[in-house]
Amino acid sequence: MFDANKIKGHMEVIGSDGERVGTVDRLEGKNQIKLTKSDPKAGGKHHFISVDWIARVDQRVHLSKTRKDAMAQWKTAA
Repeated sequence: MFDANKIKGHMEVIGSDGERVGTVDRLEGKNQIKLTKSDPKAGGKHHFISVDWIARVDQRVHLSKTRKDAMAQWKTAA
C-alpha cells in the first residue's frame, strides 16, 4: 500500500512499462488522481486515474498498468 500524502502536484505518472502517462495536477478526493491538461499526453483535457492503479510512489507515481491500458481506461473531464 502507498501513502497518498506522498502524491504531490507536478509529479510524473509512469506506467508499469516505464512509459509516461502524464503529470499529477492533484489528488481528487480519496479515490482519484487528476492529471494536468497541459501535459503533452493529455490532449488539452484533464483525465482522472484511480488510486487503485498505483503500485508505488517515490519521486514519481508508478502504476500497475501499462501506459496504453491506463490511457484506454482513464476518465476524461467534460
